[in-house]
Amino acid sequence: MDIDTITQLYAHAPETGAVRKAIDNTKLQYIYLSGLVASSTPVLFASLADKMKAPVLFVLQDADEAGYFYHDLTQMMGTDNVLFFPSGYRRAAKYGQRDAANEILRTEVLARLNAHRGDTLYIVTSPEALAELVVGKQKLADNTLVLERGQQISPTQVEKRLLQLGFKTTDYVYEPGQFAVRGSIIDVYSFSSELPFRIDFFGDEVDSLRTFEVETQLSAQVRDAVEIVPELAQENTTKTSLLQALPHDALLVMKNYAYVHDKIGQIYQDGFSQQALTEQLEGKTELEQEEVRRQMQRESQLVTAGQFDADAKPLRLIDFGTKPSQPSQAEIKFDIAPQPLFHKNFNLLESSLQDYLLQGYKIYILADSQKQTDRLRDIFDSQTDVSDTDRRTSLSSMTTERIPFTPVGKTLHEGFADNKLRVCLFTDHQIFDRFHKYNLKSDLARGGKVALTMKELQEMEPGDYIVHVDFGIGKFAGLVRVPSGNNYQEVIRIVYQHGDIVDVSIHSLYKISKYRSNGAGQEPKLSVLGSGAWQRLKERTKKRIKDIARDLIKLYAKRRSEKGFAFSPDTFMQHELEASFLYEDTPDQLKATQDVKHDMECARPMDRLVCGDVGFGKTEVAIRAAFKAAADSKQVAVLVPTTVLAYQHYQTFRNRLKDMPVRVDYLSRARSSAQTRQILQDLALGKIDILIGTHKLIGKQVKWHDLGLLIIDEEQKFGVSTKEKLRQLKTNVDTLTMSATPIPRTLQFSLMGARDMSIMRTPPPNRYPIQTVVETFSHEVIADAINFEMSRNGQVFFVNDRINNLQSLAELIRKYVPDCRVAIGHGQMKPEELEKVIMGFVNYDYDVLLSTTIVENGIDISNANTIIINDAHRFGLSDLHQMRGRVGRSNRKAFCYLLAPPLSVLPADARRRLEALETFSDLGSGFNLAMQDLDIRGAGNLLGAEQSGFMEDLGYETYQKILSQAITELKNDEFSQLYTQDAEQGKPIAGDDFVDDCALESDLQMYFPESYVPGSSERMLLYRELDNIDNDTELDAYRKRLEDRFGPVPQEGLELMQVVKLRRLGKQMGCEKIILRQSNMQMQFVSNPQSPYYQSLAFGKVIDYLTAHPQRCNLKEKNHRRYMVIAHVDSVGQAVSVLQEMR
Repeated sequence: MDIDTITQLYAHAPETGAVRKAIDNTKLQYIYLSGLVASSTPVLFASLADKMKAPVLFVLQDADEAGYFYHDLTQMMGTDNVLFFPSGYRRAAKYGQRDAANEILRTEVLARLNAHRGDTLYIVTSPEALAELVVGKQKLADNTLVLERGQQISPTQVEKRLLQLGFKTTDYVYEPGQFAVRGSIIDVYSFSSELPFRIDFFGDEVDSLRTFEVETQLSAQVRDAVEIVPELAQENTTKTSLLQALPHDALLVMKNYAYVHDKIGQIYQDGFSQQALTEQLEGKTELEQEEVRRQMQRESQLVTAGQFDADAKPLRLIDFGTKPSQPSQAEIKFDIAPQPLFHKNFNLLESSLQDYLLQGYKIYILADSQKQTDRLRDIFDSQTDVSDTDRRTSLSSMTTERIPFTPVGKTLHEGFADNKLRVCLFTDHQIFDRFHKYNLKSDLARGGKVALTMKELQEMEPGDYIVHVDFGIGKFAGLVRVPSGNNYQEVIRIVYQHGDIVDVSIHSLYKISKYRSNGAGQEPKLSVLGSGAWQRLKERTKKRIKDIARDLIKLYAKRRSEKGFAFSPDTFMQHELEASFLYEDTPDQLKATQDVKHDMECARPMDRLVCGDVGFGKTEVAIRAAFKAAADSKQVAVLVPTTVLAYQHYQTFRNRLKDMPVRVDYLSRARSSAQTRQILQDLALGKIDILIGTHKLIGKQVKWHDLGLLIIDEEQKFGVSTKEKLRQLKTNVDTLTMSATPIPRTLQFSLMGARDMSIMRTPPPNRYPIQTVVETFSHEVIADAINFEMSRNGQVFFVNDRINNLQSLAELIRKYVPDCRVAIGHGQMKPEELEKVIMGFVNYDYDVLLSTTIVENGIDISNANTIIINDAHRFGLSDLHQMRGRVGRSNRKAFCYLLAPPLSVLPADARRRLEALETFSDLGSGFNLAMQDLDIRGAGNLLGAEQSGFMEDLGYETYQKILSQAITELKNDEFSQLYTQDAEQGKPIAGDDFVDDCALESDLQMYFPESYVPGSSERMLLYRELDNIDNDTELDAYRKRLEDRFGPVPQEGLELMQVVKLRRLGKQMGCEKIILRQSNMQMQFVSNPQSPYYQSLAFGKVIDYLTAHPQRCNLKEKNHRRYMVIAHVDSVGQAVSVLQEMR
């Protein structure tokens, strides 16, 4: 059902009618609405929206409350007529850090108020935002550039006006205040819109106007007119308060007038801190410093409490607080109760819903996703048809008919029951005790910073180290145009040792990659061309990979023939467990859970690997699998690498399964010998269902009663002997392995044969975003952060990458926060000592854990919700992301302080890294791409620790390429009998089973001209993207994207795009290389003449084509290499049609 039904229901309620009458009576200056709780206020005002002709300003108690109020209104009214007015600062105004994304929303509100013509307009704000002055109406009107479709104006005039307004010109637009000109297209990011505008001219006429997405740079919506506004917050003019910008008939709606008044007064009182001023002055000229000092005076930026009173006095006020703030001229009473808390107790939920139904209430359950409503239905169904006697007695008082409720497809922040209207609006996130998140439009604007950082990670700049699969490590010298026959070609130039140069065709881009290794800051050695050293290194790596892959394939074949235990389908308790998960499942998590359960229900033993970044919900998948096994009376072993992790997993499993009839225990060094004896005894008798432990679990003295499932966490951290014992243990036991290592695609495919994989790439929604701030090192910042966390009984991680000054930092903390209990941990301590410290921290014996980067390695403490990282600029993006992922893992707001020197003195890349983290506080938000920069967190160890040295020498991506080549070679040589068997069984064998890639050489003109795509790094990115396309649909989408961003594609570009198709078809036909020269096409086939390829269907088709066109084709063999020459092929398009005909 749609949420509009609820708005309609309230629109016809008598109380709503009374409120409407009171608002229409202009003599009433103060109206008091009593009894409005939870989300009933936004519901009431959404039902009044049609009749509201004057703007309404809602002032809530703080930014979060305002965010949720805004969320509720937009759920019912959409975002067109509901605006959010945030504070222009990133944190409190006193720290003086402006936020461009929030500035957009503030400017949007002012622009809308300026253009207001009597339509509905709701503005939601908080005291922090009201406390800041805004630009006056006239100044805003003078600085607005309006463009309409069909308007006569030349691009140069627009460009000139944008420069006058203070916009900066760039190649591509990523942040507010920028614009870019490309041919007849102008991209501009106005401060009054969350998305930038793309203006397309036809001569001197505006041909089309559209918004576009920052990350993809692709058009979003077509517009008839746009308003372009520059940044006005820094303007040196007299400013007014927002209340003065409102028309005289506007309505003020508040919860508590006195609180808002006091809060505004306090913000003015605090002013701007001395540290904020020092930070802003850093690196500025005298003139600029003068300007900064003027701007950082509270008189020119903030509203006094007295001014707020004076501005609010003429406006009419509606109060919905707990008691009236002044004598009311009209009071309207509501009888509404907030949604009761059920704490995931479904019996209690069911009985209270039954009570409501008996009293004649209608029940609506609001949920964002259909899945949640289905889960609730499942729980109600299974609760009522359980055969379990205990459960039956607890439900004996109820009818067996399930609860009839109406699902609503959108959600509010807090549910409630209206006793007059006899309706219950309950929300699913409150029923399941999950955190609920609101989104603001400014989140889109923040995307630009991250998109830019991610793009820079991929970009190749001249001077970067790059690896060519055939030649080794060299330095990138840029894109160069060189003559080829009668035409020009664009090539990538790489410089090697002794100044040797290699020019690489843009069709061989897949052979080069940026050099990335584990070592921070170590420069690689350039390869010497022709020395053979690189080839030898490649061969050694291939040999190692083949050894490992061989074992895996054999082991897999053995497991396939084994018989295991087939678990029974899900019970109602399984549904209940899954529904009570604190967060909403991500699609990946759901799929991983289904895959695991499906494998468990099959008779073949499961061997599945679940990969995903920190906090992506792997443990939850393991808990569900463990419970499923326990429900079938099988025992579960959970093997973890460290004692600390064993204890943590024990806590997690115990808490999640506390209402379920299973016993969870753990075994590690931390248990006394008496406890260990007792556990082993109970285990052998089958009294323990789930046992978590370190490698002790696979010791000789551990006897299982009936082991059914083995879960291994962080497998790459175990030694070889442990893995051997595991292999013997697990031939017919279901095995689930978890790893936080991001697995690259090639690795994933090459190991496909060895085990089933589930990859979790999407970050969980509705996680509390981690509020991230970049600060300079000062004891005030540190003391504030620690005191705040201690005031809510939380704990703090303090990360410092140098061991020698840990002690002095501890002294500093004790000096400024005397009652703080500090523990120090680092990698040079004895393992037992370190363990003791961390266990103490887990058990809340300390408030602050001061450590080196060991935090990164899987310590999860839900009570630690603040992390302070000293010298943050020294870390890579992924390390910072990893460490930050350690907090914010419960349903409390988390904070991350990145301490670094002032931004102005940092190198550009470090500054952008920190800014990207600061603006993108969601877990995993843009970091799928940062997997690229992962400084390779042990991805090599997936194939055994001995591989990491090779990754160091080869660079990460090249290592992957060599890996996939090695697997292809294995298929061609040693495992070719597999194909022969397949062929005998009549299975078709494709040519691309034998060819790793099809290379292309040509003298035709194919590239994107500089005049079409400005900037060589952008062209490189586009070439690489084109290189990775492997089907026609993607190619078509790629062409459309180019046309959208740069206009019609020139002929050279269209030819280039055909190459993708040609190489793909060549690979399918078994070609290792295609050469297009002087109107001839030469196809070179698989180099091993004994390869099963020559018995395959693909080669058969080549021979068929040859016999059909004997004049045109010529099949030759030279040095044991077979190739075919086809005449009269003048363009890539013709070559494509020849191969299509062949197929």
